[in-house]
Amino acid sequence: MDDRQKLLHDWTEKLLVSFEIDGTEVDIDAVLDLAAKAAHGVVRPAAPLTTFVVGYAAGLAVASGQAEEQVAMRSAIAVAEALCAETAAEEGSE
Repeated sequence: MDDRQKLLHDWTEKLLVSFEIDGTEVDIDAVLDLAAKAAHGVVRPAAPLTTFVVGYAAGLAVASGQAEEQVAMRSAIAVAEALCAETAAEEGSE
């Protein structure tokens, strides 16, 4: 694990503890990949907004019993990635 990965891992752990959800598995690479897709496929400020909405949607799915954590997160990321790709394709055709 390089310094950047360790810093992100440690930061994520601090966030999880602070929100009293430690033990929650976070796929940091998947979240960062999604942020990059939103930033490049839509517009840069879409990155944090997209990751927030994806996390919120996944959390709602888990809280309502619709899906388990990992399934909810993978599904929410997949929806957002498809939307980013669709938006990027539309922007490229204009």
